Amino acid sequence: MSVDHYENFPVASLLCPPALRPAVTAVYHYARTADDLADEGDAPAAQRLSDLAAYRADLHAVAAGAAVSQRWAAVFEPLSVAIAKHALPLPLLEDLLDAFVQDVVQTRYSDRAELLDYCRRSANPVGRLLLHLYGVQDADSLQRSDAICSALQLINFWQDLSIDLPRGRLYIPLDQCAAHGVDEAALFLQHDSVASRALVQAQCAWTRGLMLSGAPLVHRLPGRAGWELRGVVQGGLRIVDKIEALQFATLRRRPRLRALDGPLIAWRACRMRARA
Repeated sequence: MSVDHYENFPVASLLCPPALRPAVTAVYHYARTADDLADEGDAPAAQRLSDLAAYRADLHAVAAGAAVSQRWAAVFEPLSVAIAKHALPLPLLEDLLDAFVQDVVQTRYSDRAELLDYCRRSANPVGRLLLHLYGVQDADSLQRSDAICSALQLINFWQDLSIDLPRGRLYIPLDQCAAHGVDEAALFLQHDSVASRALVQAQCAWTRGLMLSGAPLVHRLPGRAGWELRGVVQGGLRIVDKIEALQFATLRRRPRLRALDGPLIAWRACRMRARA
C-alpha cells in the first residue's frame, strides 16, 4: 500500500511486544493490500469493486474458519492466525473494506461530519484493533484513539492534495471551500492562491486540535505501546508543522518527513506530560 496513512501505525517495530508483532503485521498487510486494490494501478472502477468483493469473501471465509482463495493467501493466512489467537473484531476489519469501497465510488465530501464518518471506517478501526491487542477497551481510550486516527487520516489528506487532486479526489469538505471562497474547479487546477492557503490552514488548525484531544491516550497505554503512540502523535503533528512551513501551499507540493525530523519527534515525544 502506498498510502502513507498506514505508515503512521506501528508495524512490528522494536517497541511492539514480540508476542503482538505477528498480529500487528497481519492487520497492516490486510489494510495495505485492500487499499492497493482501491487505489493503485489503472484498473477501472468496476474491476476494483469486484476485487474488493472477492477480498471481502476471503475475509468471511477466514472468519468462518474456511479455506481462502490463493490470490491473497499471504495476507489471509497470517490474518486467520491473528483472528483466532486474539479474537480480532470482524466488524472493524469490515469497516476498513467499506472505506476502500467508498474511495472507489465517492470523490467529494459535503462537510466535516461526512468526512469524519469516512475516517470512522478508514482509519479508526486500525487504532481500535491495536487497542484490542493491548487489552484496552474503555470508552474514553477508544474515543481518544478515534481522534488520533482520524487526525492522522486528515493530515494525510492535507499533505497529499497534490496527489489526490490529479486523481479526481477532493477531501476538503465542500462547505469549507465555499466558506473560504475557493472554487472547486480552481482546486482541481491546483491554482495556489491566498484563499486556497487560508482554506488549507483552517483544515490544519482543526486537525491539530483533533490530534491534541486524543494525545492523552499515550499515558494510558502500557509500557512500550505508549511510547510508540507518542511517536505516532508527534510524527503527525510534525507533518502539520511542515505544511505550515510551506505557508499551506500544498496544492502542488507535498511535505515529507525526513531523517532529520526523527530526533525532533523523539524529543517532543519524551516531553509529553500527563495533565491532571
